[in-house]
Amino acid sequence: MTTPLDSHSKQYSHLGGTTPEVIDRLIISELCKGWPMYRDNSEWANFRSMFTDDAHIWTTWSTNCQIDEFIKISKQGKANGAFIMHRENSTLVELNQQSQRAVGKMKATITQRFQATQDGTSSPLIYDVDCDCRYIFFCKKDAAHEGDWKVQFVKIIYEKDKVCSVDGTSVPHFSSEELSKYPDGYRYLGAAQARLGHRIHTQLATLREPYWSKMYECMENWLDGHDDPGLFWEHQQE
Repeated sequence: MTTPLDSHSKQYSHLGGTTPEVIDRLIISELCKGWPMYRDNSEWANFRSMFTDDAHIWTTWSTNCQIDEFIKISKQGKANGAFIMHRENSTLVELNQQSQRAVGKMKATITQRFQATQDGTSSPLIYDVDCDCRYIFFCKKDAAHEGDWKVQFVKIIYEKDKVCSVDGTSVPHFSSEELSKYPDGYRYLGAAQARLGHRIHTQLATLREPYWSKMYECMENWLDGHDDPGLFWEHQQE
């Protein structure tokens, strides 16, 4: 669960406000919603148009990727049978017009379908792993693209996940040893993706410290105009 304390130390334009603020927030909200629509449906040109030229993305299975590399390995994953979908639940935006920066917060559910071998049968066990999360889009007005709003960074806060039976009766067993390798928040998703051969990023934000508060610090750094908000913490000395 989340902290009872206020996560933010500052407040930015987020609801109501002036007409230009509302328009910018609507544009950025639309931008963020391109992730589930474009990536899930392989609309790669539309997906690429969301981002700056040097955007970076972190996910469980891709670690830290430059946007073009992320699209490349996403295509490879689909060619290998990866079936990942996203349900957008709601999106709100925080905006600082003075710095021309914004943060889009998209509540979403990652749902990935898997197959497992069943003992004593030739039929595969088909199951889903659902992971509730928040996609955090670090956006800016990009001079390289005529001042349009673009996404510079994407990082995710993983909240909770679960294994879901497809036939209503069967799910695979994950050992305690398997699950203990991954943080609570994307434990089952990480274990299932690791079975496919992925190297799973273990320093992503969940509802627990230390990366929970670091994410909020990074959001405020970005909104205040810092070019490097501090998201590359896997390369920093803990």
